[in-house]
Amino acid sequence: MKRKLISAIGVAAMMVSIAACGGDDGDEGDGGKAGADGYAGQTLTVWVMDGSSPDDWQADLAAAFEKKTKAKVKFEVQQWNGIQQKLTTALSEENPPDVFEIGNTQTPAYAKTGGLADLADLKAEIGGEWTESLNESSIYEGKQYAAPWYFANRVVLYNKEIWEEAGLKDTPKTRDEFYDALKTIGEKTDAEPIYLPGQNWYHFVGLTIGEGAELVKKEGDKYVSNLDDPKVAAAMETYKKFQSLSKAPKDKDEATPQQGQVFGKGNVGAFIGMGWEAGIAIEANPKIEDKIGYFTIPGPTADKPEGVFLGGSNLAVAAGSKKQELAKEFLKLALSDEFEGQLAKLNGVIPNKESLQSNLEGNVVAEAAAPAAAGGGTTPLIPEWAAVENAPNPVKTYMTAVLNGKSPAEAAAQVEDEFNKRLSQQQ
Repeated sequence: MKRKLISAIGVAAMMVSIAACGGDDGDEGDGGKAGADGYAGQTLTVWVMDGSSPDDWQADLAAAFEKKTKAKVKFEVQQWNGIQQKLTTALSEENPPDVFEIGNTQTPAYAKTGGLADLADLKAEIGGEWTESLNESSIYEGKQYAAPWYFANRVVLYNKEIWEEAGLKDTPKTRDEFYDALKTIGEKTDAEPIYLPGQNWYHFVGLTIGEGAELVKKEGDKYVSNLDDPKVAAAMETYKKFQSLSKAPKDKDEATPQQGQVFGKGNVGAFIGMGWEAGIAIEANPKIEDKIGYFTIPGPTADKPEGVFLGGSNLAVAAGSKKQELAKEFLKLALSDEFEGQLAKLNGVIPNKESLQSNLEGNVVAEAAAPAAAGGGTTPLIPEWAAVENAPNPVKTYMTAVLNGKSPAEAAAQVEDEFNKRLSQQQ
């Protein structure tokens, strides 16, 4: 999965990312262990994706790292295009990056190949308060192969002027209240209540997470489709109920056309998306900036937000790094309350501990996203999943089939063979 940080409307962006790789310099062959002068003379190579970590954060962390260890850190910023192949290649070479950012849903695939160091000791030392839902992607076959770094999820972006015209004074706190508010917009205004294309499948994944559903199940030694699970069907019925209030095409996703551009025209009550998509709306229509509001996607009850897909990044140590101990010293600092909190504040991303969410205060997008994080999740954390997302994504096909009149069971049966074929592809 690949997402890009984009600044929007003066608040920090939220994003989902995958990770990078790099070179190595400094002393080798010592396992990265400290001597009498600490790690003096060594340089740790850390690869981060473009936009993930601000310059000030890097500079402050590098200074603290050198003060603590007497070693230097070299940040190498990677571009998105081609990063998966570049990382795969680097991890197989003699001098891989020591520490690198890796997309949360990509972590299992790299763990399976043996490219990631086991960080169980790091988790035991500093990870006692990591939010469980955020840490799940760092675990593969029961072992800790990475550390959760930062995350983002979808929220409701709404047009305050349209809601006011409909007589809606408060934002909804439950799923039923949300639906009723959208119906009111349809009855009392000329606006489209919600723009929800038929294949906004990451939102659908969030709904399945909220239902406690799994998209795959294991039969013997292989994974197969679980789309015929009644819990998946319940999630799809919720999606269908809200999509019925939209004029959006049933066979397109949120990028075709960009839903932010549709919202920017000023005649849509709300849409479900990433906070940075407000920037797309504003670019299309600068006059809409002051009309945009945000709230957490409401769940079945006021105390339980809707399930959401959590995108984000983990930090990992290369199994082939010759500086394992020094790399862990870096992670202890980078993931400390000071620097984890600083990153959350600067970038508006959800930190790996709920106790650090206070750093999001004043960032309206992050404040709307954060309440749902603890109950969020991801697509199946198995290496076999990657092939499922290739176009044409069978989950999208399933969604459109249901919206066009098939029962969830019929739609699941329609895509089952293709779904299972992809899950069986060699990784």
